[in-house]
Amino acid sequence: MTYYLYILQSLKDKKLYIGVTKNVEDRVRQHNEGITPSTRYRRPFILIHTELFQDESAALKRERYLKSLKGSIEKKKILEQYKARESNAPVAQLDRATDF
Repeated sequence: MTYYLYILQSLKDKKLYIGVTKNVEDRVRQHNEGITPSTRYRRPFILIHTELFQDESAALKRERYLKSLKGSIEKKKILEQYKARESNAPVAQLDRATDF
C-alpha cells in the first residue's frame, strides 16, 4: 500500500503542517473543512508538497525528520521551491492550488 507525506501551508498564519495519509485529496479536504481539530482554526490550507512511500513506517520516519530541528532546514527549502514554482506559474494554475 502507498502512503503520502504531505505539507500544507495555512493561508491564515502562513505556518506549515506536515502529515501522512493514504489519500492526499481527502486529507486536504478534511483540513479545509475543519474536520481535523489540530488545524481547524488555521484554515484555509494549500498543498505545497507531497512525497510517495511504499510503507507507512517510511512515511512516518520522514515526517518525524521534517518536524525535527535538523529537518526544518529541508522544510524551509521545500517552501522556497514551492514559492519559486508558484511565482512562475500562470494565474489559472495558482487558482487551482486553492480549490482543495
